[in-house]
Amino acid sequence: MSIHVKLSKEAEDKMNAQRRNSTILSLLFSGIFIALILVVFGLIALNVIQEPQRPDITCEYKPVSKDIPIIDPPEIPKSVISKPKAPAGAAKMAKSISVNAINSISIPEVDTVAVNNVGFAMSDVGFTGDGFEDFGTNGPGKDLFDKIQGPRSKRCSKEDRLARLKEMGGKVESEDAVERGLEWLKANQKADGSWSNKHVSAMTGFGVLAYLGRCETPISQKYGDSCSRAIIYLVDIGMKNDGKLVNNTADKHWPYEHAIATYALCEAMTFCKQLNINIPNLSEVTEKSVNVIIENQHEKSGGWDYAYDKQGNRGGDLSIAAWHIQALKAASYTGLEIRGLKSAQSKAIEYVENLQGDNGGFGYTGKPSGETYAKLTGAGVLSLQMSNKRHESAIRKGTKHVLEFSKFDYAGKDSNLYSLYYESQAMIARGGSEWKKFNENFSEQLINSQNPDGSWKLPGSGSAYADPHYRTCLNILMLEVYYRFLPGTGKL
Repeated sequence: MSIHVKLSKEAEDKMNAQRRNSTILSLLFSGIFIALILVVFGLIALNVIQEPQRPDITCEYKPVSKDIPIIDPPEIPKSVISKPKAPAGAAKMAKSISVNAINSISIPEVDTVAVNNVGFAMSDVGFTGDGFEDFGTNGPGKDLFDKIQGPRSKRCSKEDRLARLKEMGGKVESEDAVERGLEWLKANQKADGSWSNKHVSAMTGFGVLAYLGRCETPISQKYGDSCSRAIIYLVDIGMKNDGKLVNNTADKHWPYEHAIATYALCEAMTFCKQLNINIPNLSEVTEKSVNVIIENQHEKSGGWDYAYDKQGNRGGDLSIAAWHIQALKAASYTGLEIRGLKSAQSKAIEYVENLQGDNGGFGYTGKPSGETYAKLTGAGVLSLQMSNKRHESAIRKGTKHVLEFSKFDYAGKDSNLYSLYYESQAMIARGGSEWKKFNENFSEQLINSQNPDGSWKLPGSGSAYADPHYRTCLNILMLEVYYRFLPGTGKL
């Protein structure tokens, strides 16, 4: 027996309608789902086609390759640091700088030798900044080193350099000498970015400063690779040693090296910041290195001493202090907010003020006496010129002392490049008739003492300048004095 239930006509129509609606909705949802999938795959495919390859912006600590491609743009856009094995598409970028770090180099022990009866060591090397916040009142120095107002390309052009060279009484031949010197630096740089076998951090700092002194930066066409590798070398040292820019702190002279290298990194950071060049860890290492200087200032004198002795009776000396003052001045223009910077600068200037004698000269560890040449007078005058306060009387007495007592003969015993280097910077900042008189003697001798390969001959004073890299950098920087606008001011 079976029971058959038959739906009414109305119920059957309603059921058929529901079936049709369900089928339509199912088809609609399926279509939408398939369409979404197609859209997603389409966007992925489009991104793969249109998105260019980008170099990985990282910092790997491996030995630097000697041959690193540097691609120079027609103008100066933002530069990036990339791995050496960047894809081919990276060639279209403004700049590609290898940021592989450098193998550490141990610094040999240093034998102390007397230089011109002042007691400098071989590491007591002298470099000054030029261009200061406060200048003497009778010279064109402020105009020379003022902040760049026009396009950077003009300020860094050969035409502009030559115009400033002529304005300040320089010779065209000196620019040729600088060019040959920079070529020598480039040709004699080690694969890891450093120079020399002793005082490596200091000598590498000199190389960086010599490049920056002529506006040769990591994106320069001719020297960009050399400059960038030198900066990276110093950054790597600081990364490995918590901001200390040396590998051998057992050598009591290491404060010299640290201060010189810090000075170079501060100037490099200012250039890189204003030109939008990104070197990984440059800012971090620079800040740490400046803090090392501030933390190791002598607690009583305000100077700096060997081995960063902060409490000893010696209290430091002007030769060491001048380097640290320059580094702190350069640091003040990096844009870094460094606690204690202004206080350290103020204490340092007070220390320098207390070293000036009645004859206008500045002594090594105390006031000089008598009518004899005080060989650190240029360093003292320069330090005061870097101060935020005016020291017109002290500067005037110091420059008078230089003009009266300082003599220079490259081939003879009066060939103290260390003193001359400070004096040339201080005197051009002073300007006027005093600079004109000082300028009559030194530049022609430097030009005539250059070797055919671009390095410089050993001066008559001998072994203190035995390292050809050291004396070559000193002479390059002195011949750049006519147009150097960055060191000591941080202003482009």
